[in-house]
Amino acid sequence: MTPPPVDWNRRHLLDLERLSAAEITALLDTAQWMKDATGGCRNKLSLLSGMTCANLFFENSTRTRNSFSLAARRLGADTVEFSSGGSSVAKGETFVDTAKTIEAMGVDWVVTRHSTPGTPHLLARELRCRVLNAGDGAHEHPTQGLLDMLTIRQHRGRIEGLTVALVGDIAHSRTARSNLWGLRKLGAHVIVCGPATLVSPRWEELGIEVAHDLDAILDRCDVLNLLRIQFERQSTPSFPSIHEYALRYAMNGRRMRRSKPDILIMAPGPINRGVEITPEVADGPQSVILDQVTNGIAVRMAALWLLAQGTGEET
Repeated sequence: MTPPPVDWNRRHLLDLERLSAAEITALLDTAQWMKDATGGCRNKLSLLSGMTCANLFFENSTRTRNSFSLAARRLGADTVEFSSGGSSVAKGETFVDTAKTIEAMGVDWVVTRHSTPGTPHLLARELRCRVLNAGDGAHEHPTQGLLDMLTIRQHRGRIEGLTVALVGDIAHSRTARSNLWGLRKLGAHVIVCGPATLVSPRWEELGIEVAHDLDAILDRCDVLNLLRIQFERQSTPSFPSIHEYALRYAMNGRRMRRSKPDILIMAPGPINRGVEITPEVADGPQSVILDQVTNGIAVRMAALWLLAQGTGEET
């Protein structure tokens, strides 16, 4: 049993900015097939037996790293796990040399996360194997954007015509950027909302609505994606206090009662309860946060499978 054929030619998945709407749809369709065929990402398919996926993570990760490993193993591939802390990087080895060393062990994909934007693009030029971006600085996180879109499509049946708000730290969020590119290409109306220090008016140049008052847009939103405040990427505070941020932007029971009855509540994780979302909302009936986690495995299975079929040399 193999996935239905789709029009796909790429060897790397580096961002969503350069993918077409048709390519994004192909990834989502394949991910849905993978989820259905594996009983909700629980069972195995021997589609990639004999192949090896290496996870090269230079930043901490729980969901992304584990789901890439599970995705590879669900399809019958082996995995190699790399952490920079106990590696030769600590002895002075360069990032590229480390990646080439791992590639020389016979891997077919390198999944990489790094704090510097553009590192997956560099590896795609330097390596012969396929490269997947698991997050590069504040640039993009393509599989997170895809799993968010897959979750919306599963619950709402479509993306076109929906109003999706990304709320919070837009300035430092690679998840926001991948969502913005993907959602726009699939026909959603996208709003970015948060403090003026974290939401630039320049997003309007791309046809994205900019808002600084969550209460003013709530009644129009079909989906809220609540982004974590990334304090580790901020050199100076972007708002007076966490308490003030929560008062203005946290999704709580009061705001839920003013929202559409079928609004979807999403968060890429890790969530900070009481900051961007309260426990009653995070664990409530409109929350699809755990569905996003499961869909992460499906999307990453689809990406590994499709890249294994691709023959293009683009980077």
